[in-house]
Amino acid sequence: MKIRPGEVADSAAIAALLTELGYPVSAAFIAASLQRQLAHPDAALLVAAQGEAVLGFISLHFIPQLGLPGDFCRISYFCVDPGTRGQGVGTALEAATCALAEARGCDRIEVHCHSRRELAHRFYFRHGYTESPKYLQKPVQPSPG
Repeated sequence: MKIRPGEVADSAAIAALLTELGYPVSAAFIAASLQRQLAHPDAALLVAAQGEAVLGFISLHFIPQLGLPGDFCRISYFCVDPGTRGQGVGTALEAATCALAEARGCDRIEVHCHSRRELAHRFYFRHGYTESPKYLQKPVQPSPG
């Protein structure tokens, strides 16, 4: 298994993994999203690959902090193929994330993980993540115009 930067050619595999995660999307939608993300200087996408097969991926964003010395890394999407869970794929992707976050000057990694994803919570706790009790969100509505 190799951890490498994601590329647009991974769109179909990533779309399938996101669908498995509960986000049904097309490969065309992911290709367009990947082009934007790969061009963004404060974003990264890593994939775990075995030959041509994508076993999992992790999408990252690096966010500067105004009032504290270190930046932080946010995991926005993280999925491992169900057939390869428990084989170290997620651990390898998380370790690569830690190395990349450290290289980017981050002092922490954050992830929002829905309460229904209990297996994912266990994974994060095993890897040293702690719970932060509040997460607030507000949808942005387009202005009428």
